[in-house]
Amino acid sequence: MDIRRLHAFVKIVDIGSITRASSILHIAQPALSQQIAALEAQFGKPLLLRSKRGVTPTEAGKLLYRHSQQILKQMDQAQIDIGNSSADISGFVSVALAPLSLGSLLASRVLQTVRAQHPGIILHINENVGAVISEMVMMGKVDIALIYDPGETPGLAFEPVLSEELYYIGKRMEGEDSTEIAFSDAVAQPLILPSRMHTVRKVIDTALTRVGLSASVVAETESISLMVDAIQNGIANSILPFSAATAIRSQVQAAHLYRITQPNLKTHMSMCISGQLPMSEPADAVNRILSELAHEFAREIEGQH
Repeated sequence: MDIRRLHAFVKIVDIGSITRASSILHIAQPALSQQIAALEAQFGKPLLLRSKRGVTPTEAGKLLYRHSQQILKQMDQAQIDIGNSSADISGFVSVALAPLSLGSLLASRVLQTVRAQHPGIILHINENVGAVISEMVMMGKVDIALIYDPGETPGLAFEPVLSEELYYIGKRMEGEDSTEIAFSDAVAQPLILPSRMHTVRKVIDTALTRVGLSASVVAETESISLMVDAIQNGIANSILPFSAATAIRSQVQAAHLYRITQPNLKTHMSMCISGQLPMSEPADAVNRILSELAHEFAREIEGQH
């Protein structure tokens, strides 16, 4: 197997065009097409669908793309390991932290700890992933993730970390000393919430459907900084897991947390890694650090309730 062919195939799929991939890879288009033809001959199936709008992978092509990602990643890691040839662990590790979650409190601590224990590891920490994080782990684009647990998923391994109640966060209500708020009262306030694809929003929307209510949503975002501004300026309040709400409260002095009741709402977080793809030594080291810190923070959060 020629690794260069796999690299070219992945680049073509990522870009969606053989012509543009040819320019980026500095390979003549006929030569690039020959490399794809050689791959298709080797596997005995067409790998790309060609149209006037570009190219897309066939079902076989999608499988090859997924495996190619991991093969190329392992080759890059092998080159780093051989180049360093020392007892120190080094390499590139991709970590995804679900937005508006325990990850909001963890990111800087993970970076600090990895830097202290394994200075040769380069971390890519993403708190605002555009695609479904679990799918990126499955495809090998992300090594480790801390996500809202989607339940049993083939090809993935989960380690439960924390179950959190949802809290209403906003400026203290006049004449109100309670630490709780009914769900119906919370959703009647102007709210800035995560988008509908976010797990927290799905929990909220499911509860709304069950009790026959609708929420007064004025904006959607996964950005904590935007939520901080909205709450600080009295534009809207929010409903979030306790950890994310705590992160916002630390930046908005006037903010107050109210535990939501009638009904009580919960989310569940887990560590997520591939159950099929091998983990590199650097990724394994980061996985252990992230797991330890996540459980430590979970204990702290549970102690605050």
